[in-house]
Amino acid sequence: MDEKIIQDKILRKLMSMKPAKWGGSHTEEKNLVKGLPKHLRGGKIVDKAIEELYKLEFLIRLKKTGEWHVSLNPRKREEIYRFLGLPKVE
Repeated sequence: MDEKIIQDKILRKLMSMKPAKWGGSHTEEKNLVKGLPKHLRGGKIVDKAIEELYKLEFLIRLKKTGEWHVSLNPRKREEIYRFLGLPKVE
């Protein structure tokens, strides 16, 4: 599994959660890898893929309740949709 596929899975997971994890709605950072195959969790490729999402500013990291929490950056919504090949956001 390559980095792009991992990033795609992580972004889609955050978008499909109820409620979707945009801006003020967030989840613990450790939940990012829960949808990935067990043999990839904690692997270098996954760490690199997540780090790249932070560099692209697609993900926002917040310190909440002593744990790192993460949400999708609402200012990058259009770029995220384009990255995923989804129809343009209205």
